[in-house]
Amino acid sequence: MPIFVQDDKKQFHLQGKDVSYIFSVLPNGELGHMYFGKKISHRKDFSHLLQLPKEPLGNATFAFEGDSTFSLEFVKREYPSYGTGDYREPAFHFVYEDGSRVTRLQYDHFKRLNGKPSLQGLPAVYVEDENEAETLIITMRDPYTNVCVELSYTVYARYNAIIRSARITNEGKKPIIMDRALSASVDFPHANFDWIHLDGAWIKERHIACDRLSKGFQSVNSKRGVSSSLHNPFIALKERDANEHCGIVYGFSLVYSGNFLAGVEVDHYDMARVLMGINPFDFSWKLEEKESFQTPEVVMVFSDEGLNGMSQTYHELYVNRLVRGKWRQSERPILINNWEATYFNFTESKLMEIVEEASKLGIELFALDDGWFEGRHNDTTSLGDWIADKTKLPEGVKGFGQKVEQNGLQFGIWVEPEMISKKSMLFEKHPDWVLGVQTGPLSHGRNQYMLDLTKEPVQSFIIDTLSQLLSDAPIRYVKWDMNRNMSEIGTDYLDATRQGEVAHRYVLGLYAVLDELTKRFPNVLFESCASGGNRFDPGMLYYMPQTWTSDNTDAIERLKIQYGTSLVYPLSTMGAHVSAVPNHQTRRITPLETRFHVAMFGVFGYELDVTKLPAEEKAKVKNQVAFYKENRKLIQFGRFYRLLSPFEQNDTAWMVVSPDRQEAIVAFYRTLAKPNPGLVQLKLVGLDESKFYRVEELNAVYKGDELMHAGITLPAIYNGTVYSDSSFLAGDFQSVIWKLSVVEEGS
Repeated sequence: MPIFVQDDKKQFHLQGKDVSYIFSVLPNGELGHMYFGKKISHRKDFSHLLQLPKEPLGNATFAFEGDSTFSLEFVKREYPSYGTGDYREPAFHFVYEDGSRVTRLQYDHFKRLNGKPSLQGLPAVYVEDENEAETLIITMRDPYTNVCVELSYTVYARYNAIIRSARITNEGKKPIIMDRALSASVDFPHANFDWIHLDGAWIKERHIACDRLSKGFQSVNSKRGVSSSLHNPFIALKERDANEHCGIVYGFSLVYSGNFLAGVEVDHYDMARVLMGINPFDFSWKLEEKESFQTPEVVMVFSDEGLNGMSQTYHELYVNRLVRGKWRQSERPILINNWEATYFNFTESKLMEIVEEASKLGIELFALDDGWFEGRHNDTTSLGDWIADKTKLPEGVKGFGQKVEQNGLQFGIWVEPEMISKKSMLFEKHPDWVLGVQTGPLSHGRNQYMLDLTKEPVQSFIIDTLSQLLSDAPIRYVKWDMNRNMSEIGTDYLDATRQGEVAHRYVLGLYAVLDELTKRFPNVLFESCASGGNRFDPGMLYYMPQTWTSDNTDAIERLKIQYGTSLVYPLSTMGAHVSAVPNHQTRRITPLETRFHVAMFGVFGYELDVTKLPAEEKAKVKNQVAFYKENRKLIQFGRFYRLLSPFEQNDTAWMVVSPDRQEAIVAFYRTLAKPNPGLVQLKLVGLDESKFYRVEELNAVYKGDELMHAGITLPAIYNGTVYSDSSFLAGDFQSVIWKLSVVEEGS
């Protein structure tokens, strides 16, 4: 794990589990990047890794008079500026009182710390023992403008990850305007990569996109005030021959929940520069004398075991050192949510019918969704007035929650605390609490507006209101929703020179609220939701250990959504439910078994009216619940592997393996039936080659190496008939799972 510092050479070598990251001080006093990749042995001098031109460069700008070789547009830089000869995208950009935009950061000193400091006001990965990680802080100063930048690098002993952020301080006497303050930049010596990003929209989030890098700047971003369902704050570079299980991959994940930028610039020397941080668009921040600004952190992961290797590093790090509290590694309850069963139209007696039936089926928690508060019969009213509607819940939330518990289920509730309806008591009392420039009409989303979380009284109102609700009723689970994006971004809380700060200050306000509530109610299981996956990011996972993956509950669409989400996020963070058919989003009809086989790979639940199921399906649901309980720990906290991609073919497959490799569950899904298909040999991964595994559903025993190298052979289907089993994968939207357990040889 050590961080090596060669003082005489001013070189810094961060050495993690299987990764090295090396940089040094350049001749002009700033930092130059040298290496990021597979772990290499330390030596006293890495100067040969610093790629400087030996011959004069043409049509370039040079740092030193009389020297036509040292040009910043050729050098690989560690935290690049603009204005002194590098014409690529910069990591930061400041405007000074005299109008100058030039910053010349010079190396000042370094500090090496055991452990990892927290980031003030921001979520971040952490340590529980200072010996599990080491942090290097490099202090840079501009002697002309009195700007100080502290670059933070953390390396863990057990993860192939480098964590980076920047803290910017105005040490002068005059204000500075920052209009760009990214978290990290990495220059690669070549651009022979494909870049991967997670794209989408509402009800089709986090689809995998893979494109070849080309000249120029390619990027994904959000301008919506949230991390968004359109793009996730994550990108990866993979060497062109890399795949799921082998090859070099670099991942970049931003621990932030607001507007972001993630991009790669390929320059005229065919070098690639990765940049990530808060989106500079519509952003500015005024730093007065002695004030500081902390950027969110970027978690950079190296893998030489393909995309699965990268994903498993993110999964293990985020489960163990991002998610916090009681629920970090606790098995999550199986819940039933009434939204798609009733929408707004329910009575307590109807809800209790669902509760009573769910209890018989072994379900553990009932989640009361939207529509429980006064006047909330549709989505045009009452947000902000978190008072129970006595026409629906005669004894209030407390009384209803107690009835749920009397039936053997835990009780949970839906809230949307960041929002306000114009038709509400809260709006009548505080119209000034609405976020937005009030000089004209405000746009609405889902007939609602956003509360201005830049204001401390608004933060206090949310904290106090929810604290009263959670203290009064036996609430064990909270679904925290957020159903619109920002528009007309502005606030009367800040003066005209600071309006560019609003979007980021909103996110900071949200983090402050969540930090306080999760401290007050450490036993409550919070689930983040934003129209499904509109804010599925590492920042939210720091406060809430799971996220509603998508409002789309269609099993076939969920194959792509959950497959893409798994590039970064572990199964224990993905809410996944079985819903009714025809599906409410796609109108598709899929078998109950397929719906279960997809939803079970996540934090599992149901979202339907179980009272309407025929007896045969109720029996199946009861068996599904029992199977999930038996294998819950394996599914939620095992090692997940992607086998066949739904983005590339008609079939999908994935599996989860226990940490000790004693158990595994494999799933195979066929979207559409094909006439006269060939055999499929599904090769498994992650098993112990020397062990024997019983495959329960096949009543057969195989050795691990056989399952991994020869695979399981799926029989062909001819015109709907399989010679060995006429029901096997016949028809559209079919699936099968296998449970593997280690047995003694010959068992």
